[in-house]
Amino acid sequence: MSETIRYSIKITGRVQGVGFRYSTLNEARRMGLTGFVRNMPDGSVYIEAEGPIETLNSFVAWCRKGPGISFVDSLTADPIPPAADKDFRIS
Repeated sequence: MSETIRYSIKITGRVQGVGFRYSTLNEARRMGLTGFVRNMPDGSVYIEAEGPIETLNSFVAWCRKGPGISFVDSLTADPIPPAADKDFRIS
């Protein structure tokens, strides 16, 4: 069985007003991850995502590209303690 980890992910660029949160919600649920995504006051998007390390790394790779007309300038992903969420949501 694969190790379950959680990442704190901050994404900057053109990531608000372009459907980034909704696409992230769909992608995370498709991958079976738990956690949340939210817009931040500074214009960035903040994500906490939890799941098997291989799946989570694929999710981070998806986040680096983003959906549709979004544009990612930078992404940081740092491991944090698991929270055992029940699903993935927009918060």
